[in-house]
Amino acid sequence: MTLTLFLIAGEPSGDKLGAALMAGLKAVSGEDIIFHGIGGPLMQAEGLTPLFPMEELSVMGLAAILANYRRLLGRVEDAARAVQDIGPDALITIDIPEYSLRVAGKVKAAMPHLPTVHYVAPTVWAWRARRARKMAKSIDHVLALFPFEPPYMQAEGMGCDFVGHPIATEPQAGEADRAAFRAGLGLMPDHPLILALPGSRRGEVEKLMPIFGEALRPVIAARPDAAIVLPAAPAVAALVADKLAGWPGQVHLLDPRGKTHDQALAEKRAAFGAADVALAASGTVSLELAAAETPMVIAYDTNWLSRAVIASMLKVDTVTLVNLVSDTRAVPEFIGDNCRPDRIGRALLSLIGDGDARLAQLDAMAVTMMRLGRGGEAPGLRAARSVLAAI
Repeated sequence: MTLTLFLIAGEPSGDKLGAALMAGLKAVSGEDIIFHGIGGPLMQAEGLTPLFPMEELSVMGLAAILANYRRLLGRVEDAARAVQDIGPDALITIDIPEYSLRVAGKVKAAMPHLPTVHYVAPTVWAWRARRARKMAKSIDHVLALFPFEPPYMQAEGMGCDFVGHPIATEPQAGEADRAAFRAGLGLMPDHPLILALPGSRRGEVEKLMPIFGEALRPVIAARPDAAIVLPAAPAVAALVADKLAGWPGQVHLLDPRGKTHDQALAEKRAAFGAADVALAASGTVSLELAAAETPMVIAYDTNWLSRAVIASMLKVDTVTLVNLVSDTRAVPEFIGDNCRPDRIGRALLSLIGDGDARLAQLDAMAVTMMRLGRGGEAPGLRAARSVLAAI
């Protein structure tokens, strides 16, 4: 018997989730599986036949979505039509709700009995609580990354399983790799190594790179022995390189261009493990830093329209995932109007020198990783079993 699935992912994080799910499905299903849909290189390596390049869906923020609205609507129609033509056993959408749930809605209207699964629960606990109710019209089952999410989905009539967060089970750089990375930069043991992580999308890089550069200026003035390392995402590496002009101190760009995926990943993991502190955009990267046990300062800003809309609907007092999962406020964050270089710089300097603040973050990180599934079965396998049970 052959199982046919249509999957949709729209950015690198979704591509990674989708690839792990596909590998898990092949491992536990006991059936031949045909994968169609939209995904990046990782999903394609697992056997996905792509409908069109995933990069066409990688937009960020309300303003970017509005600017690309007509093109995205066209791609919604393309995907929905493809699902109907292929007639899969299930539709699995992965994150990017602005796009994927539109596709699911059209598919459900045309094929009401087709099982639909959405991977990554919407953040209804943070803002836009009505999204779960709206999503339930087109989604039957949800795969949740965080343990506190299933009740929100189940309350609206959807099935939902917490399947663990993949970051909690990913390998980390060993001591030898961390030491070799620092040695390669010529750093002495007491020289601070600062990670700068301004995001993986163009809008984030455009907005945050100038702010991060200015925030690091007083840090380097106070600690001229410090080195800055910036691991760039492949899609924005050229832009990041251009935006580094004028940054203070010695900045080492980790450019993934010309490297294999495994080479770039190993270098990034070594940098995360070797760093003393990180300045990062808000998002999943805070969990990557927690997994590597690297203390952090989070900063984020967007255009005025997105900022105003989000601020009017936000229901939590922190957007940093480590703070939310650990139920602490150990990680300092500077969001929206508060995303100012002087304040960020002071927080970084304080974190470099404050042992108690660092220990508080390490404790919060340990709790976070435990709650997200560290030590348990791989999320890809748990997600695969949940999908098979749901369809």
